[in-house]
Amino acid sequence: MSNICVIGTGYVGLVTGVCFADLGNSVHCLDINEHRIKNLKNGVMPIYEPGLEEIVERNVAATRLFFTTDYTEALADAEFAFIAVGTPSGVDGEADLTYVRDAAEKIAEVIDHAIVIVNKSTVPVGTGDWVSDIIRKKRGENELEYYVVSNPEFLREGSAIHDFMQPDRVVLGSMHRQAADAVAGLYQPLRAPTLITDLRTAEMIKYASNAFLATRISFINEIANVCDELGADVREVAQGMGLDKRIGHAFLEAGLGWGGSCFPKDVKALAHMAVLHGTHPQLLQAVMEINRNQRRRVVMKLRNLVGGSLIDKTVGILGLSFKPDTDDIRESPALEIIHLLRNEGARVKAYDPQAMENTAKIIPDLELCKNPYEVAQDADGLILATKWNEFKQLDFKRIYSIMHTPVLIDGRNEWDSQSLRELGFTYFGIGQGNHVSAGA
Repeated sequence: MSNICVIGTGYVGLVTGVCFADLGNSVHCLDINEHRIKNLKNGVMPIYEPGLEEIVERNVAATRLFFTTDYTEALADAEFAFIAVGTPSGVDGEADLTYVRDAAEKIAEVIDHAIVIVNKSTVPVGTGDWVSDIIRKKRGENELEYYVVSNPEFLREGSAIHDFMQPDRVVLGSMHRQAADAVAGLYQPLRAPTLITDLRTAEMIKYASNAFLATRISFINEIANVCDELGADVREVAQGMGLDKRIGHAFLEAGLGWGGSCFPKDVKALAHMAVLHGTHPQLLQAVMEINRNQRRRVVMKLRNLVGGSLIDKTVGILGLSFKPDTDDIRESPALEIIHLLRNEGARVKAYDPQAMENTAKIIPDLELCKNPYEVAQDADGLILATKWNEFKQLDFKRIYSIMHTPVLIDGRNEWDSQSLRELGFTYFGIGQGNHVSAGA
């Protein structure tokens, strides 16, 4: 058993902390947000993540998991301090390292014994060296035995517990092999492939991985747009591509593009780093532009389907989170589509199983509904924005009867286009090669 401090209780920090506790370690999860820590102590989760509440409850009861705002308490016996704070995008797309700096300085102020400091936050290449410099300068003549390790996270929201417990790989970077080996020991029970590199290479692996996945999504979306014009079906195109072992099927689902807390921020940050150091990230710029275009394209298609103007039209949005099984709305395609629709004069109403509370905080005047049928009532168009399970088997006969104009935009290619057209809907999917196909 090891003593671990995890600084930050967002997606990465909270999942990391509770999972390490579940592996038998003693873990203090620390956050400067007093309200969040109070809620966690009372069993109230700050995020929606399947399985999280149960694992927190189990490990708190076993006295392996603790929540605090006190650095001294959290670091008292810590052998490892994981920095898992937010690194939001700055004005030019650069990662804002304010919270990382604050955490490093507090560690330097409080710690009185040897410790391994692990960067779990997604940080620019070179941050490991920077954190080490911060601690050394903060300590001054009061030297401290410490080691910095980069340990990028690869957690997917909605399946974060599974991804931690059954990782594809564990990546560790450090200038001190013994420190990397010590962190590797924490993951040993998971029996995952472990790659140990230098600090900067580990940091780059994270950015390169997310940029590549985002590129795959943007690529298939560009192919989808071409399919629409040429009469091909991108779903079958992707299936045919994926059968090639060199390509595979993952991240080849055409739709509304990528969002969330990672892809948008990380692609921007990597492009910013590239420009800053004299290279030309043309591919990354194209990946971001294609992603933005997917949202505009959907609004354009809907405008054409309802008569050329969205002024005073009622549009329903099914799904607000950037993906299913999460309440995270950061960089959500749905929110950008809502913004575009309202700018064109449409009345918008929406429903999501988990994300409406978060949405109401940033769009307080958005009409939020109790269920999908309330969204469809008197609507001139209905857009599927998030692939929640409950949207897959809707009563479309009922929806047809209550819509003002039965137009469906299937932003996730989830619905059966043939059966919907037979019911009388005007249906548009992404990259299905059918332009504007009206119902009978």
